[in-house]
Amino acid sequence: MARETLTREQVIKAAIEVLDADGLEGLNMRRLGSQLGTAPTAVYWHVRSKDDVVVLAADELWAEIERPDPDLVGWREAAMIMARSFHAMLTRHLWLVQAMSAHFVFGPGKARHDEHCLSIYERAGFAGPEADWALGTVYLFIAGRALGVAADAARTRRMDPDPEIRAEEMRKVMAQVVESVRPFPRLFARVEAYEEPDPAEPERSFEWGLGAIFDGLEARLAAARQSRGADASG
Repeated sequence: MARETLTREQVIKAAIEVLDADGLEGLNMRRLGSQLGTAPTAVYWHVRSKDDVVVLAADELWAEIERPDPDLVGWREAAMIMARSFHAMLTRHLWLVQAMSAHFVFGPGKARHDEHCLSIYERAGFAGPEADWALGTVYLFIAGRALGVAADAARTRRMDPDPEIRAEEMRKVMAQVVESVRPFPRLFARVEAYEEPDPAEPERSFEWGLGAIFDGLEARLAAARQSRGADASG
């Protein structure tokens, strides 16, 4: 693809495809040029560096998150829809949470998303810094879960592609885990009882945690309303 016909949008789209497949460690200008079918030098007509590519690609992803109207569904349901959509987006693009720990990821895409989020939490009754704290609590929970999944994916990419060798590596790792937790009875009991995980368990766990957070946020709002009512009557 000649540089005259190559666009920044195409570069960003190809970068997301490479990052989804190979993670942050798999992205370089040669790999990106190969994905685009062009020389690596042509990419530099549209972006300054690999870091520039990562930031642009990361900002693009926020458009994938739903932005429901809280006036139609209520603040809690709107916030939970956005939280679930954010969780799904991070699951599709596991490299993003790692990118955000290494780069300042903020552009028009994330700004549009954050503006809508804050409007929902302010509609709920959180004001000023408390709206930021409420949103941050929800999103740190989601990002923390995604970080664990991303670490597992990165570890899998580093392992030998041969399934038999990979299985033997995992057996060695589990043996080390068993020895490490043996002095700790609660952990040891869980490791000893370990079975192949239920595929639905991560989703149930996510919903449990998300519900617990929103129950807590609603409890805080109720306590604040009660306090204001008591002050007014006093």
